[in-house]
Amino acid sequence: MTERELLRIFSANIKRYRVLSRWSQAELAEKVEISINFLSDIETGKKWASPNTIVRFADIFHIEAFELFKPEHFLPDKADSIIQKYTEDVFQAISQVQETYLQKLA
Repeated sequence: MTERELLRIFSANIKRYRVLSRWSQAELAEKVEISINFLSDIETGKKWASPNTIVRFADIFHIEAFELFKPEHFLPDKADSIIQKYTEDVFQAISQVQETYLQKLA
């Protein structure tokens, strides 16, 4: 595997996890504490992230850092649908808590 191929895999995974988390580039950039332009360069494979930034990505996505370097064919079957379901469950739980809180305020 070449460095270019590894960067392509990393870039695709950053974008995949961002989209599955339903975050805009601006939202993820803020969470990782990098500029939107730098995140765009990472997602398009123009630039590498520093080791500290890679760790921040992993922490924010709740995964191990090495998972950002796994080619798509090594991801578990239906990994995207599992992540999507988990994300939907979290949003539903947050909505329920918010509704309960607003009802108590009324």
